[in-house]
Amino acid sequence: MRKRSTQTNLLKLGNILQGVLKKHNINIDSEEQRLLEIWNKAVGIKIAAHTRPERLKRNTLFVKVTSSVWMQQLHILKSEIIQKINQLLGKNLVKNIHFSIGEIPSAPARNPYPPSFSPESYPLKDKEKKLIEKRTSSIADNELKEILKRVMIKNIIRRKLSQVRQAP
Repeated sequence: MRKRSTQTNLLKLGNILQGVLKKHNINIDSEEQRLLEIWNKAVGIKIAAHTRPERLKRNTLFVKVTSSVWMQQLHILKSEIIQKINQLLGKNLVKNIHFSIGEIPSAPARNPYPPSFSPESYPLKDKEKKLIEKRTSSIADNELKEILKRVMIKNIIRRKLSQVRQAP
């Protein structure tokens, strides 16, 4: 009979489940999730841009920080941050914060279009339509031509929307 080989690369089920849930954008409604959501409100935009809360374990919040300078500054502000978080939560859930240096992913780009965006709701002028036709007329591949037309239409609409937003 063969001996079983010992498995050295065992993973915790919680870590696997958490990864699967993140991959499928499934949020579990828990105190930890709520804590992560209020982090930006508790620390403010400037600090939030250089930090990311990772997890809460045994009343300790683990937070990644972009640099040692930020980590030092946050150590000074630790008690104030804990107080603010607990105040926003309405209970004393966080007793300590552990800061470590790590990579902070940049915030996803903001969608320039309104949530109910549809190119059909922003008709183009005849001049703009002719320009698109002229620029795409030399493209032989019809599929590529249609893709380029859609991109150009969205670009024109995006410019119009940004001009409207900037108008006083």
